[in-house]
Amino acid sequence: MVKRKGLFVTLEGPDGVGKSTQARLLAAALRRSGRRVTLTREPGGSPRSAMIRALVLDPALRGLAPGAELLLFAADRRQHVAAPALERGDLVLCDRFTDSTTAYQGAGRALDARAVAGINAFAAAGLVPDLTLLYDLPVAAGLERARRRGPRDRMERSTSDYFTRVRRGFQRLARREPGRVKLISVEGRTPREVRDEGLSHLAGLLGRR
Repeated sequence: MVKRKGLFVTLEGPDGVGKSTQARLLAAALRRSGRRVTLTREPGGSPRSAMIRALVLDPALRGLAPGAELLLFAADRRQHVAAPALERGDLVLCDRFTDSTTAYQGAGRALDARAVAGINAFAAAGLVPDLTLLYDLPVAAGLERARRRGPRDRMERSTSDYFTRVRRGFQRLARREPGRVKLISVEGRTPREVRDEGLSHLAGLLGRR
């Protein structure tokens, strides 16, 4: 089990929704308010797991079996949760966590939901987010944003139908766990507007703690 004194907040959503931008904006705002914040991501949130990230996103790894993909992400997570920030008492902002596995490998790759949940539980070592900010955008718009970023990684080269399943998987999570998962639409909004909505959800969490 992960020992923790700090708060664990995850940022989720399909490709192109701007999670990484929002993570940086939220971290900057929270630090200005005096919070000690650790910003991390999956895959690749620690030096060792960065090697797994390079492997699993490599376009040359074409034809990787869905189950193997699931286990690579799980290996990355098991390594990542060993980091000391939560035990130290930081507010940790993590760009992707178990919900991405549920949506991308469970819904997107049509893997058995119970198997995905069991592997998620083992890989996370009992760590559950205190709050999840789920950013949402229509698939076509998200893929166009991702395309403009430059060369696509292996995951980004998946089909539009795949990303539609992923988005629906995320939306099911929001309906199933409304207390933890807060759905934030980014369509037609500026990054600062989206950031402010995220900060309002974080304020509610911090107020309870």
